[in-house]
Amino acid sequence: MPFDRADFFAVFVQYNTALWPTQVFAYAAIFLCLFLLLRRSRMTDPGILVVLAAMWAVNGIGYHGLFFSAINPAAFLFAAFFVAEAVLFAVFAGRGTEIDFARRRDGRTIAGLLLIIFAVLAYPLWGMAAGHRYPAMPMIGIAPCPTTIFTIGILLTGRWAVVRWLLVIPLAWSAIGGSAAIMLGVPQDFGLFAAGIIAAAFALGRMYDLPFARHGEDTGA
Repeated sequence: MPFDRADFFAVFVQYNTALWPTQVFAYAAIFLCLFLLLRRSRMTDPGILVVLAAMWAVNGIGYHGLFFSAINPAAFLFAAFFVAEAVLFAVFAGRGTEIDFARRRDGRTIAGLLLIIFAVLAYPLWGMAAGHRYPAMPMIGIAPCPTTIFTIGILLTGRWAVVRWLLVIPLAWSAIGGSAAIMLGVPQDFGLFAAGIIAAAFALGRMYDLPFARHGEDTGA
């Protein structure tokens, strides 16, 4: 690893300081997603996808491309994947693809909502308990790991035939980014590992048509 823990958190200090007050808008956008999810309308799918596209673009270009790359050359590759995911969200939003984000009384929705709650509330609280203080801490919406947990949670509430393709890059990042929990002393990123495992479990469940993985009226493959 070409950087140490001090370098890693120093990047967050620089990044959070440079982007202020983007963090405020990120939280506003996240609560807009939750409102759209809980009060479903014709704007729910495109609205959520546009917010996710914006967050992944900011993470890819801003965090990885402009800041993390200063200490880790691999960040340019990460930036490309994050921007690719942002483009996918934007394309699906523009095409009006029916993803059908919604609350349902099934295990996948419950898991998704729990991941969303973790990303929005438990992730920053766990970070503060571990001694991380703003601006030296990852912030949801503009930092990759909490954003990925939130994204996986949101996607688990959608129609599997569509969201399974949108989960590929978040699942890959759950393995890569989750390593920070062990190597860099970011214990809240164990939640990223957990999000990846949960999403992978539902993917296997759908593959073998296991009851726990069925999602309301979702009849997609």
